[in-house]
Amino acid sequence: MTTNDPLTPSKATASGDRAIAAGRIGVAISGDGANVVTLPPDAIDWAMNVAAPTGLGNLPAPATGVFLGREDELLQLRRLLTGRREAAVTQTHAIHGLGGIGKSALALHYAHRYRAEYTLVWWITAESPDQISAELAALALRLCPQWAASAQLEERTAWAIQWLQWHPGWLLIFDNVEDPRDLRRYLGALPNGHHVATSRRATGWHSIAPTLPLGLLDQVAAADLLCAIALEGRAPSNEQRRQAEGLARDLGYLPLALEQAGAYLQQTGIAINVYRQKLGLLLDRAPDSVDPERTIARIWDQTLATLTIRNPFAVTVLNTLAWLAPEGISRTILSHISPDPLALDEALGMLHAYSMIAFSSPGELAIHRLVQTVLRNAALTEQGSPAGRGEAEQVVAQVLYPDGAEEAAPENHWIPHIDHVSALAASSPINHNSDLPPDFYEPVMTYLYEQGQDARAIPLREATVAQCERLLGDTHPSTLASRSNLAYAYQAAGDLHRAIKLYETTLDQRKRAMRATHPDTLVTCNNLAGAYAAAGDWRRAMPLFEATLAQREQVLGETHPDTLTSRNNLAYAYEAVGDLRHAIPLFETTLAQHEQALGDTHRQTLYSRNNLAHAYESAGDLARATALYETNLVDRERILGDMHPETLQGRNHLARAYQKAGDLARAILIFEATLAQREQVLGETHPDTLISRNNLAFAYQEVGDFTRAIPMLKATLAEREQILGENHPETLNSRNNLAFAYQGAGNIELSIPLYEATFTQREQVLGETHPDTLTSRNNLASAYSVGDPLRAASLLEMTVNQSRQILGDNHPSTLTSQHNLAHAYDSAGDFERAIPVYEATLAQREKALGESHPDTLTTRHNLAGALFAAGDLNRAVPLLELTLTQCQQVLGDSHPNTLILHHNLTQAYKAVFAARGLFVEIEPVAREE
Repeated sequence: MTTNDPLTPSKATASGDRAIAAGRIGVAISGDGANVVTLPPDAIDWAMNVAAPTGLGNLPAPATGVFLGREDELLQLRRLLTGRREAAVTQTHAIHGLGGIGKSALALHYAHRYRAEYTLVWWITAESPDQISAELAALALRLCPQWAASAQLEERTAWAIQWLQWHPGWLLIFDNVEDPRDLRRYLGALPNGHHVATSRRATGWHSIAPTLPLGLLDQVAAADLLCAIALEGRAPSNEQRRQAEGLARDLGYLPLALEQAGAYLQQTGIAINVYRQKLGLLLDRAPDSVDPERTIARIWDQTLATLTIRNPFAVTVLNTLAWLAPEGISRTILSHISPDPLALDEALGMLHAYSMIAFSSPGELAIHRLVQTVLRNAALTEQGSPAGRGEAEQVVAQVLYPDGAEEAAPENHWIPHIDHVSALAASSPINHNSDLPPDFYEPVMTYLYEQGQDARAIPLREATVAQCERLLGDTHPSTLASRSNLAYAYQAAGDLHRAIKLYETTLDQRKRAMRATHPDTLVTCNNLAGAYAAAGDWRRAMPLFEATLAQREQVLGETHPDTLTSRNNLAYAYEAVGDLRHAIPLFETTLAQHEQALGDTHRQTLYSRNNLAHAYESAGDLARATALYETNLVDRERILGDMHPETLQGRNHLARAYQKAGDLARAILIFEATLAQREQVLGETHPDTLISRNNLAFAYQEVGDFTRAIPMLKATLAEREQILGENHPETLNSRNNLAFAYQGAGNIELSIPLYEATFTQREQVLGETHPDTLTSRNNLASAYSVGDPLRAASLLEMTVNQSRQILGDNHPSTLTSQHNLAHAYDSAGDFERAIPVYEATLAQREKALGESHPDTLTTRHNLAGALFAAGDLNRAVPLLELTLTQCQQVLGDSHPNTLILHHNLTQAYKAVFAARGLFVEIEPVAREE
């Protein structure tokens, strides 16, 4: 019986086109360009008859380290090597990929896992032909020391090849092959075993061996690997896991970088986020457990050294790519640094051959973000600036102002590259005296502002401020304007601390350089008040809004657009602090003035009408709010078009009003349509798109469809984490909303940790007394109340006290926390404390919001429930009757709250009759289909 499996032991024979038949003289190396080496007869005998000891091998390390995320590739390599082939075809595969991708680790783990399947496993460092020969000579010394110890290097190498030709079933691993052609003579002469090659070279293998391209780890496996090393197998906390995912993303999911970072974290004990902040400085730092020559920076230095010798222009191109966005780089954009298209093609081909770039699609390429980080932190040019940055700025100049054009019109696909260049130039520690004019990036910043992505313009605005300060001076009007715009971008990014500090500085400078009532000074006053409001500091925001309005009325007139903006902002401030009695008349006045000054359908008029509708909505007057929203939407559709962002905003607001009115079916249809349109017009990750996704998820949640709500909220959270950062206020809102959904679905085990994390982060980012922090404490208490109402009550008592101090006794948030405190007492069966708090909250809500506001109805309903539970039916029943009547009037007969009230009142009636010894049967009501 014969077999085609090259691993099946058989009689020693010579085979293959270049093999030498067994005999007394052996030619062990033959083929293209090879030397012919004659071995003595006794050496030939030993080559034929010496058997490899069981388990013989020279693997460089044990396979005991953490090895995660590569199981599929490991099994694929096994299938490729052991698949049935023609007998004359060598069982060879080359694993290629970027330095640090884990090629050698995969080969090593393969060798350890399957070494029992081989007669011999031999690891060969294969960076040069001389190294390969030396490693094979070492095999001869191991197998036949009695002869090889006195033989020459070439003789030992020849003997090893002769032995491999006569003894099948072995595995040779050629690690870090520099030139695939170096393996040709060995693969052709040695068909009776398995060959695995690892290489940074992605090209040149087509005539040598089939290849297995090795990609990056996925997000989950990367974070798992990082945590396993850094925490030494301990389970990470939720916060540690989130930070690990962020660091894994920064490291580009590159295995070697993850192992290096994990070992450094484990050894030094520093926090993951600290490592992230110092990432560029730590890529060349090796902890004790890592070979200093095996850090990610040193490995790529070797590749750069090779490229410098083979194609210096390729290094220039690579350094330029380091300053652009990592993906979506077109060949067109690079043509500006090379007048010779052929030279550019050859340079890109060389970079691709060494896996430093990838061709992602026709005409486009990508570079690993960690390669960029290493390059940007490498040595400086002779001019003292980082290599490649000048060329990248040249590329941006050509993109923005082709052929010296005076006006720029940036295309969307260039924005990431322009953004990247400016961000890194502005943040560089090197004093970069760029000749770019201060307004160079203005078209891009305007574009991002119009797209609702002003936070992305921060690097551009920082670069602009730096240029203005250097070229125009610290107090030049353009410098002050650029500084104010940067503060606005900080605010859009949720960095209120830096925004407020910069606004305050700019305001002080404008007052000194201009005057207190100069229009530009008043703009900064208005913006600073808005930043105070965003930070929840209403005690400083409100007087500034009021003062700015008074000054604009005096300087600009009552109907100037800036005056109307101030009046709108002051009304918004009144609404935010719960003072709807001042807010609504001010909104009404502002709308009337906008209509008179600008017309009924001007965009600012539409904004004003929308704001008034929102105030009516806050006041619980859903009928007037809905009518205004509907009118506004019709006007926006007619004037701006069906798909304009402001039209979509109006559609979103109308859906929310329907939702509050209990018309969930209509609300969901509009939310779904708006989300689809925003995805189409703005993109899947635009802030407005994320708002739509969040709102639709809430609507699904309200109808009890948690299977659709929770995945949408998780997706929104993930996108905000990636785009805005883990601690951005909007990200924290998403985390809170996901916790709320888990709570609604009855999954308290998932809800409470998310609430706790959000509360901790809001305390750190916003402060202990920010309204959002108070909301987090309130929500966490609500989750605790499910199983531990006393713990919830303790937390709510603190929240109520802080809300009263910060927001005031009658602020809606204060009353919400107060209501929830009463509910916590109620849940604990402490009716003596619950009922007085309910009564006080009801009185305050009636005064502040009105007797029929939905929040007022909720408190009256819960007070009735507490009285009922306490056995005070005489007070409970009239309250339920009154609340039901008002719910029917305000929300309608079919609103969910109305139906709940109807049920509870029925139960109360039953209790009353039972108390009097009577029995009543409630007949069910038949509904027509």
